[in-house]
Amino acid sequence: MMIEKRSFYLLPTIVIAQFCCTSLWFAGNAVLSDLALTFNLQSSALGHLTSAVQFGFISGTLLFAMLSIADRFSPSKVFFYCALFGALFNMGMIWEKHSLVSILSIRFLTGFFLAGIYPVGMKIAADHYEKGLGKSLGFLVGALVLGTAFPHLLKELMATVEWKSVMMATSALAVSGGLLMMWLVPNGPYQKKSQRIQLSAFLKVFKNQPFRTAAIGYFGHMWELYAFWAFVPVILKTYLTRHPTSTFNLSLMSFFVIGIGGFGCVLGGYVAQRLGTKRTAFIALLLSCICCLFSPLMFSIELESLFIGFLLFWGICVIADSPLFSTLVAQNAPIAMKGTALTIVNCIGFSITIISIQLINGLREVIESDGLFMILALGPILGLIALARNKKVSLNSF
Repeated sequence: MMIEKRSFYLLPTIVIAQFCCTSLWFAGNAVLSDLALTFNLQSSALGHLTSAVQFGFISGTLLFAMLSIADRFSPSKVFFYCALFGALFNMGMIWEKHSLVSILSIRFLTGFFLAGIYPVGMKIAADHYEKGLGKSLGFLVGALVLGTAFPHLLKELMATVEWKSVMMATSALAVSGGLLMMWLVPNGPYQKKSQRIQLSAFLKVFKNQPFRTAAIGYFGHMWELYAFWAFVPVILKTYLTRHPTSTFNLSLMSFFVIGIGGFGCVLGGYVAQRLGTKRTAFIALLLSCICCLFSPLMFSIELESLFIGFLLFWGICVIADSPLFSTLVAQNAPIAMKGTALTIVNCIGFSITIISIQLINGLREVIESDGLFMILALGPILGLIALARNKKVSLNSF
């Protein structure tokens, strides 16, 4: 009876905590126009700001993986302390004497501690849900998506107050999420602690071919994901410029286009119960690839509702496969290295996001082309090829 009662609140608690803490991710992006005015930033600051968080996240995941932090210590406590420090550095954005370098440094440190939130949250879920892991991760990644999109909504809701309130609100949310995780989520019954640091973990986990294939699919997905999310406001602003009669609110629509991915994650989890994990991930990756290839046409769409519909569909497909790939990674990783394996894959995946974000950011500065976002199709194409070639990746349903 106690187990049933505990399982009733565990997943909602993990999901809420993940949502609260990942609101730190795009907090700077949501107030970029205010930052630009306050600190005299260039138009290229969007790409640099996003990449700074990603680079911090990569550095954090690299260190966490090498030291096997999530497998050697209580993951709930690791989550809490990282949420606390992430919130503190996020609050550092309100300092009035920032330069671009200090802003990027603050965002880097925020990203560093997000490394103890996102992959560790997945590790916690995996420790509690051996069966139904994919569906659980669907809700968890859905929380990440809503958390990522939330600062855009917060910016709109707080339009009449100073931008610093957005930073303070997201920091308060992060601390609340960390406390929830530490107080209400114990170590899971499927947790197997690693007793020592395993510096060879990077090489060891990739010797498993099914694991390697699932990871390659995830890497292809990541090439597209954060570059799309980062430039959603740019896409919307470009459309508003070309179609002056359009009336949608940029901040609010940015929230919806990114946030609807949370629904995509949950939907993907239920679809995978019928079609299987790998097949559903393949379909979602294929659909988002098609969106990339058709992206040049979206700016010429005269009907505003059709343009918004296209972006919402892309917003669903671009993230729907993420929890599925994480499920495949977790299922094909050594049990005692599950947290480390998830962290390693996140580390490499987010490294890839910097390349795609900076590539799009740099090309925007030198050329004007509606076909710019077709470049994002390269990742999904490589991921689809890897999945199609390997038949050994676990097809276990949730």
